[in-house]
Amino acid sequence: MKVEELYRRDLNLLVALQVLVEERSVSRAAARLNLSQSAMSRVLGRLRSLLGDPLFTRQGQNLVPTEKALSMSSALDEPIGSLKQLLSPIDFDPRSCDQTFTIVTTDYAMQTILPFALPRIYQEAPNVAFEFLPLQDEHLKEQLTYGRADLAICHPIYSIEPLQYGGLGRVGVSCLLSKQHPLAHKQMCLDDYLNFPHAMIAISDGVKSLIERALEDKPKRRMVLRAYHLEAALAIVDMMPLIITVPADLAHLVSERYDLIVKPLPFHFTSFDYSMIWHPRCEHSPAQEWLRSVVKEECGKLIAKRVVEMGLDTEADAMAPPD
Repeated sequence: MKVEELYRRDLNLLVALQVLVEERSVSRAAARLNLSQSAMSRVLGRLRSLLGDPLFTRQGQNLVPTEKALSMSSALDEPIGSLKQLLSPIDFDPRSCDQTFTIVTTDYAMQTILPFALPRIYQEAPNVAFEFLPLQDEHLKEQLTYGRADLAICHPIYSIEPLQYGGLGRVGVSCLLSKQHPLAHKQMCLDDYLNFPHAMIAISDGVKSLIERALEDKPKRRMVLRAYHLEAALAIVDMMPLIITVPADLAHLVSERYDLIVKPLPFHFTSFDYSMIWHPRCEHSPAQEWLRSVVKEECGKLIAKRVVEMGLDTEADAMAPPD
């Protein structure tokens, strides 16, 4: 029988047969299926017509199944059990999850956010795996829709509809300078910021657009380097008077590691929201709901702690992802 022929059959009748065999009573089967006794009798009549067999004979108050009914009921045990399991709510157990999650993200998140969530993730789900892909700002929708990525962690700079998102927290911005930089031991003013050469890292493309908006009536900065990884800028930071503008927490982590100077921006800049973003197809996946909850909890706590420690502007209105 072809699958389309199955579609035209009332497969609910087979469930009714299973219940009738178990209960050996039309009235009890009717109660289990929330039917009237007369409706259950009509179901039994349709079953007899469908299967070409009386299926039951009456013995006192009980029904005695025929050999056909018993063999059908036995054959239905496995498929009905599989359907019950398939249609039942899934009790997700992270310890038994062996899924590979694909996350598109920025170098900033890879260095300063995700490493703080991974220990708990692997503690709860030791068999999961991750594939991290570079964020492509202009193609974020495509990466989550067609690229089958499970999650993005970033500050989106383009419209994300109809994607889903959840905030992780506020991120500020600071500048990195070499200790040999002419501004290393003096206060940096706006003219200094505009006149010295700059490096812009792709980790902060969202930062770039926000800074350009804040400085839209000022002369263009001289951008001598744009790269995806911070290491490219660090390789030349001692060779020229370079200003590297990056998220504030990354600036503090890198400054300790590479013996650099951190300077605040010399103009007003509102800290911005960092988000995790996913496609609606992932909305109700138990595994992905678990992953998002861990990322939100661990990364949210981390970002909030840094906001306090670094004195970032928590009073300014949050900047929601673009419409």
